[in-house]
Amino acid sequence: MPTAVVAGGGIGGLAAAAALTARGWSVRVLERSSGLTEVGAGISLWPNALRALDALGVGDRVRDRAVPQAEVGMRTPSGRWLIRTDVAELIRRHGPLVMMHRADLLAALRQAAARADLVLSAEVTDVRTDPEGVEVVHAGGVARADLLVAADGVRSAVRRRLWPEARPPRYAGYTAWRLLTRPAEPIGVGGETWGRGARFGMAPLADGRVYCFAAATVPPGGRSPDGELAELRRRFGAWHDPIPALLESASPADVLRHDIERLPPVPTFVRGRVALLGDAAHAMTPDLGQGACRALEDAVTLAALLDARPTVAEALAAYDAARRPRTRRIARRSRLAGAVAQWGSPPAVALRDALMRLTPGSVLLRSPAPILSWTTPP
Repeated sequence: MPTAVVAGGGIGGLAAAAALTARGWSVRVLERSSGLTEVGAGISLWPNALRALDALGVGDRVRDRAVPQAEVGMRTPSGRWLIRTDVAELIRRHGPLVMMHRADLLAALRQAAARADLVLSAEVTDVRTDPEGVEVVHAGGVARADLLVAADGVRSAVRRRLWPEARPPRYAGYTAWRLLTRPAEPIGVGGETWGRGARFGMAPLADGRVYCFAAATVPPGGRSPDGELAELRRRFGAWHDPIPALLESASPADVLRHDIERLPPVPTFVRGRVALLGDAAHAMTPDLGQGACRALEDAVTLAALLDARPTVAEALAAYDAARRPRTRRIARRSRLAGAVAQWGSPPAVALRDALMRLTPGSVLLRSPAPILSWTTPP
């Protein structure tokens, strides 16, 4: 039986473990934290991600715990719509789009990966490779396997160890806040609102809560002296309804703040018997909602190629050839979208908003096709 070690027990790592164990691999997942938790955040799952989840056998469970996205579009802080997408037509062309809590997705993936051996508090400290396999040194000991899947995030320890030439993550130029709240009245629509150097988005979840996210162009590493919820109320409290009500219904403990980082292109996703996956390979800005979707695609593709190719080396070469060009294109597109969304000068914002109002709906339906049309490998 072939053996694999997966570094990282997040979405990408558990998806890889599920995909490999389903194909007869013995898998050990090394997770550096003491538990598998996801708090305070929603996640959008586009049709390509749902196809990957179907391949993992958990697509129906995810849909049962998700809510369909009913609105995709952008508004101004006054509430005027700049652009709206015909969601029904988007679904007809590409498949469903849903929103759910990240913890529910993680639970579904953990169930799919139940045959894998999960080791907590097992941070990877060293990796040694040879032609026959790979040896992973971690806080709890040493694990040897035929394959190492590095799904340990944007600051991947495996990538730092085996890809010394890879450039470190870079600050994307803006900071994000995330929170979950339960307003007194359900919100009718979601979508995003774009201002000058600032954005606010909202999406209802299946349990009546609302996932909110915000972004602002500020220096990295900052913290508000009177709390992040107070900072959000100052920045967005005068924007259109229901943003003020959502912020009023939130608790300070609900707000998470983090600087957005992106990973410069890595020259290869493969080194010996080691494969980078998810954010460890191609961390991108969240502006297209495709970060987790990319990791799910990676996991399904990697397992399928390991099943189809006669050797691990051939499978990993095919994985690199399949995944690196696609993820690089999408990361570049996401970075550009984020830059435009964060424009701050009044003339630039006026131009952006005018162009968005003039964009035909047909363009919005065509533009995501290269991203959403991904299908699982045979």
